[in-house]
Order: sequence, then structure tokens, then C-alpha cells
Amino acid sequence: MESTIVRGACPHDCPDTCALRITVQDGRAVKVQGDPDHPPTHGALCTKVSRYPERTYHPERVLQPLRRVGPKGSGRFEPVSWDAALGEIARRLAAIAARDPEAIVPYSYAGTMGLLQGESMAARFFHRLGASLLDRTICSSAGGDALVATYGGKVGMHLEHYADAKLILIWGSNSIASNLHFWTFAQQAKRAGAKLVCIDPRRTETAEKCHQHLALLPGTDGALALGLMHELIVNDWLDHDYIERHTVGWPALREKALAWSPERAAAVCGLTADEVRGLARDYATTRPAAIRLNYGMQRVHGGGNAARLIAILPCLTGAWRQRGGGLLLSASGWFKAFRNDAALQRPDLLAGRTPRTINMSTIGDDLLRESSPAFGPKIEALVVYNSNPVAVAPESRKVVAGFAREDLFTVVLEHFLTDTADHADIVLPATTQLEHLDVHTSYGHTWAMLNRPAVAPLGQAKPNTQIFRELAARMGFTEPCFADDDETLARMAFAAEVDFAALQAQGWVKLPLPEQPFAEGGFPTPTGRCQIDAPGLGVPDFVPNHESVQSSPELARRYPLAMISPPARHFLNSTFVNVKSLRDIEAEPIVEVHADDARPRGIADGQVVRVFNDRGEYRCKARISERARPGVVNGLGIWWRKLGLDGTNVNELTHQKLTDIGRAPAFYDCLVEIGAVAGP
Repeated sequence: MESTIVRGACPHDCPDTCALRITVQDGRAVKVQGDPDHPPTHGALCTKVSRYPERTYHPERVLQPLRRVGPKGSGRFEPVSWDAALGEIARRLAAIAARDPEAIVPYSYAGTMGLLQGESMAARFFHRLGASLLDRTICSSAGGDALVATYGGKVGMHLEHYADAKLILIWGSNSIASNLHFWTFAQQAKRAGAKLVCIDPRRTETAEKCHQHLALLPGTDGALALGLMHELIVNDWLDHDYIERHTVGWPALREKALAWSPERAAAVCGLTADEVRGLARDYATTRPAAIRLNYGMQRVHGGGNAARLIAILPCLTGAWRQRGGGLLLSASGWFKAFRNDAALQRPDLLAGRTPRTINMSTIGDDLLRESSPAFGPKIEALVVYNSNPVAVAPESRKVVAGFAREDLFTVVLEHFLTDTADHADIVLPATTQLEHLDVHTSYGHTWAMLNRPAVAPLGQAKPNTQIFRELAARMGFTEPCFADDDETLARMAFAAEVDFAALQAQGWVKLPLPEQPFAEGGFPTPTGRCQIDAPGLGVPDFVPNHESVQSSPELARRYPLAMISPPARHFLNSTFVNVKSLRDIEAEPIVEVHADDARPRGIADGQVVRVFNDRGEYRCKARISERARPGVVNGLGIWWRKLGLDGTNVNELTHQKLTDIGRAPAFYDCLVEIGAVAGP
């Protein structure tokens, strides 16, 4: 049987942005593999994406437009034609826009990270309409904004340079599950004698493979960073020349850090003072020393300040001077100079209008608000694409109540009937990555990527770009930009420095960047220096959780357990939850509990438990596990609600309070209690 190989790129919300080789036989994709020629991918894929054909050809794919015929949330639909679906959407949106276009809200995130199928034609459509803007904060904006304030952009080390490090701090990251290709370089360093330290409340698969695991309490990363700074100061482990020449604001932070003895930091973090001292000594005296910071640690109230404090550490020791030294949280800022976002998204179509902005992390509250001068018009319509907010947004009881409003018109572009699609009035069938053209940047490496369609769209599915083109035509938008096809969009996505011919030929192009970007300063800040005292933010400090013994002692007495909700290893947010081979591995929703917390509560391994707080209750199976530290439970996510034991998931318990910087949700800043459920 003759087969062909098509080059592609992984679309998912992961730092790796792998290059794919898709094997196609008789018009059907039969295998998805990592491209061995792409340096970051080197032929390896995670288990999730290697099952991509199973997802694409899933028997439950939505392959024709659907109109709701049952109550919202029931998942009862009837098939309709594209003509009928688009006609109804256009009529409903036009009627709302005639009253106030800001009553229409787009809701999207990183179901695809592609520049085309994400925010290109969709952004043009909503800008032309004058709809509310969306603040896309749900994953990374606390840490991202912190990095911009400190370094001037979301920039850092080159991925491959971790192989040269002699010490790597893996901070807030389960790299084996969520950053596989960084882990490959970390393993190279380990084989060459490097020490690996994992800093994470949970004993993850990554922590088990490191030389040391520091299981700090959730939300205390900033206190640990200050404790490390204290030791750098008192032992004079500072690179005074680098600090003098390449930072701004160190004296004020120095005074703060001197108040954070190892004993004080350890007491806040739930560590020992010797662990703080030992980590500081290792970090200060090992060269090169690198930090791989990830977004788990910034999903708490003080996440922005904590990310700033950690980002300052390599500037204090001069770690940036050496290949293999420095820090990486996100590389996405490196692409900023090479992306033509304005050309793709056309904010000029707003024509001087300044619509309100809705924070996607508070959608539960916002859907339940009435019109007011402060808020603006009541939300009358939602268009959801590349996201599943009913499952992934915090405090989901309110999110569900908002989506259940009979007076809310909801359109969902989807592959499956997710929890969110079940609440839609119209569901439109979207293509998967194997069925459309796209271009990609990365937040874990510095290669621009091209994804070619490997197979024709299944059924009546259409790319997001085409759906919004056709909606624009139905709405009477006649601007020429709505006629741009996908190849035209792809060609305008990058500046001339990213050779599109080379991108077409091999599937990727490396950005022209310096090898050691900050060896001599040169940060992309207005001063060219690391901004310790950042304009508008001042000097960073430890900020405790919204829900903690320090900030809310009465709440902590009623709900004494901290809960974090990291992703299950074989899921990526809610994307792969319905892929049977992956769901079979995860088996069922669980909460990991340490034996010291399970024993006094009478909880046995495998027992159904209720995890609860003032916001709600979530039932799942308990797993007594050393992966949980005492005082902290791990509610692994993100299961679709309808696949849970009682039609809920872990976000029944999270809240909509925001982080100190970046307006982001504080998912891992959550107090709960847990109790056994009687019966089988």
C-alpha cells in the first residue's frame, strides 16, 4: 500500500511545539511521529500526540453542524446544513450587535496554538463587529507579565543549552509529562554529571528522576527565592559586576532579602532550613547553573511576584555569562520581532472603537452579571472556539449556571461534544491539525514552524479561518481582508527574516538570535538592564496565597488542606480526555492524598471521597500516595465534567480571585477538606 509523509507541527499548549511526520495511506492518516531532523523534536513525541489519528478519526467527532433541541447542557442536537447554521448565527449576532456589539463575547484560548486557526480571521471578525475583547489570562499571564516586567519580554535561555548545565533547578514543572524535550536535554546534562533539583509541591514523575526534590507548600516559591537571596548575600556569592552593570533596583531588594533567613523561608515553605541553605550553596557555587521555570508555580495569588523573584536569581550570580546558565520560563517573546500580528488580526478594523475587555478567568461571574455602567451590557452571546470553558474555567458551578442561561446565545466551534458544546445553541464542526494549514511559534524553543494539511477535512468540518470567513460574508462584511485564504495568511504571519520558502521546504526555520543573549546584559527593557525595581510594580516581595493560614486563618481551620490541580499525565488540559486509549491509562478521576492526611479521616485507597469547600463539592476516588505531601492534596485534571463520578470536576472547588500580576486565575491557591463517602 503506497504511503506518503507530510510534515506538520503539534498545535497543543506545550512548550515543545514538536515537528511531526504524518504517514498517509489512501487518504487516511495512519501514524503521527516526531520528526528526527528537527533539533528540538529529534524524533520523539509524547504519548498524547502519538495517538493523534485516534483523536482525528474518533467515532464521536462532530462532522456536521448541529442545532440544540434539548435543554442547555443536555447535549441533545439535530443536524442542520451549513447554510441554516450560518444563517441563524448571522441573524442572531446582527440583532444583538444592532443594540450593542459589546454584548457579544469571543471566548478562545490554546486549543490550537496556531497563528491562523487561533486569532487571525477570528480576530478580524470580532474587531470588525466591535465585540468585547477577551483578556486571555487562563494559563500564563501572571508569569508572562512578570517576565516582561523583569526582562522586558518573555525571553530566556536556548533550550539546547540546558545540556551544558552542571546544575538545573526544575521549578514548578513536571517536565516528563509537560515538557518532554527539555527533559531530554536535562538528561544529557545529568549523564555528564549535572545535578537536577525539582522544586514542586507534588512528587511528580520528574521529581522521582531528579537527585533532589524540595516539596514546598503551594504558593511559597517567592519565600524560597528570598531565602536563597539571603544566603547569596551573607556568603557573598554575588556577581557584583553583573549586578552593577546589568540590573536596576538591587539595593532595595537586598534589604528585603536580608529579612528572609533560611529559618524564616523554611517555616513558610514547609521545608528545613538546611534544605534552603543547601540549595543556595549549590546554586551559587555550581557553574553553569540553569533554572527551568514553568507555569505551575504562578497559578497562585503571589505568582507574579514569585516569578519576578526567581527570574532575578541568575542576574545576582551572573549565571547568564555562561552557556548553560540562566533561566527559561517562556521563549515566546523572542518571536515578537518576527511576527506580524497586526497584519493577521487587523485591530484597525475596530475603526477607533474601544470595546470593553472581559477576563476569561472570571467568565463565571461575568455571565451572571446584569448590565451596569461599570460592567457594560449584559453578555447576550458567546462564540467559543479553541476552548472548553465549562470544564477548564475556575469556580465551574458559576460557569455552568452562566452557560445554562436560556437568554444566552452560544456558538461553539468544536471537534467533539465537550461540556461546553453540550450548552451550545449551535455547534460547528472544526478541522483538526491533520486537516488544515497553520503556522506556529513556540514558547519552549526558537524555531518557527509550518503545518501542512495531511488529509482532507472529514465530513463537513471546516477550518476556523473558513468558518469566520463565511460568517463575515453572512454579516455583510465586505472588507477585502475577509477574502484572504489560508496560504495568504501564512505568508503574512512572519517578517522577512523568517524565510517562508525555507519554512515550506523543511517545515521550520530557526530565529536569528544571539547564542548567549544576556551574557553582557542587553535585556529588552527600556534601560537594557534587568528591572528589579520595575516601573509601576516596584521591588518584588513574597505575597501569600488568597487562601492560606497566613492570609485567612479562619478559612484554614475549616478547610485545612491545600489543593493543587495539575494535569493528569496523559491529558493536556481537557483536550485528550475522550481519547479512549489515553483515558484507559488514567482510568478515573482521582485525588492524591498522603497517608498522614488520609489516616485520621478514615480514607482508604480507592475509596470514593468528597473534596469540598464553600464553593462546592467534587467526588472522585482517593489514591493514597507519596506523590502528595502532608497537608496538600492533588486533584488531577482536567476531566470533562460529564465523565466525572457526579457530573463535576476539580474546578468545582477553584475560585475566580486573580493573581497579583497579570489578572490570571489562582487555580493552585485553594483550601479544601476531604472526607470518605459511605457505601460502595
